[in-house]
Amino acid sequence: MTETPSRRRAPGMSAEDRRRMIVQAVLPLVIEHGAAVTTAQIARAAGIGEGTIFRAFTDKDELIDACIAEALKPDTALAAIAEIPLDQPLRDRLTEAAEAMSAHLERMGALMAALHSSGRLKRGEHKKGARMDSFTAVREAIADLFTPGDGLRLPADKLAGIFQSLLLARRRDGQGSLTPDELIDVFLHGAVTA
Repeated sequence: MTETPSRRRAPGMSAEDRRRMIVQAVLPLVIEHGAAVTTAQIARAAGIGEGTIFRAFTDKDELIDACIAEALKPDTALAAIAEIPLDQPLRDRLTEAAEAMSAHLERMGALMAALHSSGRLKRGEHKKGARMDSFTAVREAIADLFTPGDGLRLPADKLAGIFQSLLLARRRDGQGSLTPDELIDVFLHGAVTA
């Protein structure tokens, strides 16, 4: 008589870890479908039963709010900027920072657009305080990329604010034809030739 091995359950997650796991799994779906994402899609993406969603979140709106909060967090961009070596030329440092910030803005913009188009958000309704905190943290990280050896004309925090504003304006105005390299060149050398 052979015994069939008993199935073992994976160790339980804390409530916070479960919430975080669900948000990470569901965020791409919310970006794709907005508020129209179904609980069946959410459960499939997270690899859980639909009932587990409602043990972790009060309702779908709370889950979507958690996805918004996650998208606004600049953690990935901050980590990428912190890894930029300060011994490389300023142009290269700024290029890497622009790439990190652009990826962060893309994710935020895609989520907000999906939620707006699905009727979940009205224009300007999202949490401006969290968005401003995110922009402040990224600006401070960019300021750390400037070194005294760069021959700066303004303090690093002001330059970081200008650089960030240029990146934001490029995205907001749909100036996709202006490459990050062109933007950085104008930022470093001005609008006129010597």
